[in-house]
Amino acid sequence: MPDLPHYTTQRARFLAAVKRQHGALTSYAHPLPGPQGEELYTDVAVIGEANASRLMLVIAGTHGVEGYYGSDCQIAWLDLFNLTALPADTAIVMLHQLNPWGAAHLRRVNEDNIDLNRNFIDFNQPAPANPAYARWHAIYHGDRANADRMLADTLSSAGWLAVKRVVEAGQYDAADGFFYGGQQPSWSYRTMESIIANHLSQAKTILSFDLHTGAGAWGHPMLLSIAEQRFAAHDWGKEIYGEWLTLLFTGAGRDSETGVTATATGYLSQFLLTALPDVQILPLVVECGTYTGEEMHRRVRDDHWLHLQGDPASEHGRVIKQALVEGFWPADADWRALVAFRTQQIFVRGWRALLATL
Repeated sequence: MPDLPHYTTQRARFLAAVKRQHGALTSYAHPLPGPQGEELYTDVAVIGEANASRLMLVIAGTHGVEGYYGSDCQIAWLDLFNLTALPADTAIVMLHQLNPWGAAHLRRVNEDNIDLNRNFIDFNQPAPANPAYARWHAIYHGDRANADRMLADTLSSAGWLAVKRVVEAGQYDAADGFFYGGQQPSWSYRTMESIIANHLSQAKTILSFDLHTGAGAWGHPMLLSIAEQRFAAHDWGKEIYGEWLTLLFTGAGRDSETGVTATATGYLSQFLLTALPDVQILPLVVECGTYTGEEMHRRVRDDHWLHLQGDPASEHGRVIKQALVEGFWPADADWRALVAFRTQQIFVRGWRALLATL
């Protein structure tokens, strides 16, 4: 069985890459430890002027286990160019492992079973309603044998797409349920607020990339802009990327052929837009396809059950973790080479466009 990725080892690689570029590092300590008792951090590296008005922001690990792909892309970008001689008033900001607990424990969710891309909502307003989820909650909770039969019956009668539209839309009532959005801002939400205040709020122009895996066609890195509605910077995005960029609008009743769930709310991309209203920000998502949506649902559900009723440290737990990691960070050498190459292409085109702004 292949070795599982390790948070501390990956973080050390990232920190070494930042040091090679003489970057300034700010580390936000997570209150909980990793599975071996290791300390966990969300790290923010700034290469260039701390008060620069033009920023390229790269975010890894919004969904913890997906952060190994994201971290590798950050390291590759740092090592590809001589970034010690940046143009004036320009900086690169690397946000490493926004969900460090999930990265360390090899989970998509955080320490509170929260999917961060359902958590970035305005908690001063009523949470988005998803009443249809309740009838299928038992698929993700309770007796496993009964839950498996219920899932099989549901897939047979309603079909996978119906399950996806409801369940993956997110829900805010069952803390032990699937695609839980939370009932208050998570630690990562609060940390993101601090990062915005400390590292992003002074900017006038930000080109942002949030790096993900697990949705879409095998080995295909999609470039998406995920938002509730069209905004002005979309025109800039289309100028940069043309048909490579897909606009994905989210909300109740929305749909998408990308494999990314359009019915969901609470995406980090929309939060950045809302939190930085006076900044020209283009928040993009790179989403690298792996296995089919139904297969990924099965793997994430198995991991959900493992943490509800099983022992992650057991041999059975290791098998489930290995399947989850393979789902989000496939070991296939061609897959890794292709997504790495395409992600760097996306970075290069965006970087050149950012440098062209005045």
